[in-house]
Amino acid sequence: MWQGPVWQGSARQVTPAGPAGRASPISPAGPPVPAGPAVTGCGALPNTPGSPPACDTTVTFGVNVGLLQISAPDTAYLGTGDAGGSVSGALGDITVTDNRAELAPAWTATAVSSDFTTGGGTTAETIPASDVSYWSGQAIATTGPGVFTPGQPTAADAVVIATPQTAFSLAGGVGDNSATWDPTLIVAVPSGAVAGTYTGTITHSVA
Repeated sequence: MWQGPVWQGSARQVTPAGPAGRASPISPAGPPVPAGPAVTGCGALPNTPGSPPACDTTVTFGVNVGLLQISAPDTAYLGTGDAGGSVSGALGDITVTDNRAELAPAWTATAVSSDFTTGGGTTAETIPASDVSYWSGQAIATTGPGVFTPGQPTAADAVVIATPQTAFSLAGGVGDNSATWDPTLIVAVPSGAVAGTYTGTITHSVA
């Protein structure tokens, strides 16, 4: 039986076919990709379908606390008068400024007089505080909400200020506020008063 030719010699080396039959090279693995930062807050939550993406930021700030203050003129001149008569005049603007920024601020301003003296301040040279009267009149300016009340709206309401008396007050306020008034002082000059320039002090306070 014919068995075909028998090849001798070294075995044939098979070369792969052209590009179409070439096996793709295997690329080495690259470095691992680091994970991104964790998403927190509203960015981690899914948005409602059909609505634009949105994210809230909570914002805070502070409002400073100020002071409750009162101001008055350094000096005032009432004019002149006769013994047994009276001397009166305006003191000038008194202003309360409340910068405490409170929810429900309230305050009361008071006025009190010292004795008035001349020369050596002897009894004959002294007009006592019990002869000094005061009336606030209406406010000439206010700021802020609330009820501003004069202590003595008119001359008929004048009070002796040998002891502290209410000059002005605020109730029912909100936040910062202020009030300004121009009070009138009346000095009853005793019939036995000696001639001279009398000096005393009117003290305004607020609390």
